[in-house]
Amino acid sequence: MKGDERLLLGVQNGVLTATLNRPEKKNAIDTPMIDALLAMLDDADLDGEVRVVALRGAGSDFSAGMDLNELLASADNSVEENRRAALHFAEIFVRMRRLPKPVVAVVRGRALAGGCGLATACDLVLASESARFGYPEVQRGFVPAIVMTLLKRSVGEKVAFDLAATGRTLTATEAAALGLVSRVYEDSDFEDQVGEVLRGLAAASASALALTKQQFYQLDGLRFEEGIALGADVNAVSRTTPDFRAALQAFLKK
Repeated sequence: MKGDERLLLGVQNGVLTATLNRPEKKNAIDTPMIDALLAMLDDADLDGEVRVVALRGAGSDFSAGMDLNELLASADNSVEENRRAALHFAEIFVRMRRLPKPVVAVVRGRALAGGCGLATACDLVLASESARFGYPEVQRGFVPAIVMTLLKRSVGEKVAFDLAATGRTLTATEAAALGLVSRVYEDSDFEDQVGEVLRGLAAASASALALTKQQFYQLDGLRFEEGIALGADVNAVSRTTPDFRAALQAFLKK
């Protein structure tokens, strides 16, 4: 899979590693990077070799957020022009959720503002203990508007408002305790631990993971009875997959 200067891509053993590549700008997200991320997600969906996507940042940080020069220039645009730009970035969040393969944020250093939003949009967030997370947009006269839906669902109403309204920065351990991060690993063995998680996901049943991810997000907004009914539907479909038959037959032969 071919990347470009903004997003380095490589596939190994079922893991597509996509690396935000503006280390001199702390991997600030600009329009070309957004374009590259959207293209990568489309390609990952169609590529049968890809079982899981790992999103990283080049250099010492994951991403410090949106490109400030590009944001400042947008102050002269019309509301409609800015809305189109915002929806362009928001499309990444939508496509990540639709992708029937796990998307994992691998976070070292800082994940702030739009960069933290990008990590929050992933299905799993693996963080080194020295990583830092936050939404400091309000301190720049801005709003963490696009990530708000995800943030409120991830950490709850009171915590989400606190993070959005104060812009305070969290340690990786604090972020994990609030539900913003899936797992925290010591810096010394971070890559080993991340590799183990990614290998496990890549080796798992692709159909089971796809059905799990689809059901997981379809549960948003459903009543209890509707959620149970959806679970019964997914249960029934999963029994008809080749992976299910092969896995059970192999287990019963042990």
